[in-house]
Amino acid sequence: MTRKLTAALLIAAAVLTNVAFTALGSVFDYPDILKKPTDEILAAFLANESTVIAWFAVLALSAALFAPIAIGVGRLSSHRAMRIAVPIGIAAAVVQVVGLSRWVFLIPSYASAGDRTAFETAHHVLGTLIGETLGYALTAAWTLLVLVALGRAFAGSWFPALGGVAAVLIATGVVSPLGVPGVDFANFLGYVLWSVWLLAFAATLLWHRSPARVSPVAARR
Repeated sequence: MTRKLTAALLIAAAVLTNVAFTALGSVFDYPDILKKPTDEILAAFLANESTVIAWFAVLALSAALFAPIAIGVGRLSSHRAMRIAVPIGIAAAVVQVVGLSRWVFLIPSYASAGDRTAFETAHHVLGTLIGETLGYALTAAWTLLVLVALGRAFAGSWFPALGGVAAVLIATGVVSPLGVPGVDFANFLGYVLWSVWLLAFAATLLWHRSPARVSPVAARR
């Protein structure tokens, strides 16, 4: 995992995520559709089944990229926080792929059979609890750990500031199932800022000539 490959994966993940998310919003009213009655969700899914499945597959792929990204970013610092960040990042990728993949492998059969109970179970367990709640928590945790490990020495004070705000806003999604007002917007804004941070992270990797790892001492500067 070179710096250039890590940067390429960061760019690919950010671009694929936003393209797929935008496409699903257009053809499936995602993610707002998830808060509607089950029958309405299934009807909307069947109306554009192949397209919805394809874009969820792209979204799952973009989430899967964070496993190698976590490994590549892990090579940038010897800080203890980074050693923790690597498995956290891989776990974030796994839970999100699990949650998103239900739309590719499970929901088509549930929708065609009109199996509301199976859909609601998968939606709650794989979607809300695993893909979303754990996904938000682990993504935010990975980001904050990376920021602690790299610090301002990596790219300047803007780097931890932007990433930190994004991580905190993403973490608010953990309480989304409770119906707290404003949480969904805060979480959405967090992912927008996080996408910008990922692209800026990639640009920093590509433009900084030094391949040196950030040491724990340098990270605190």
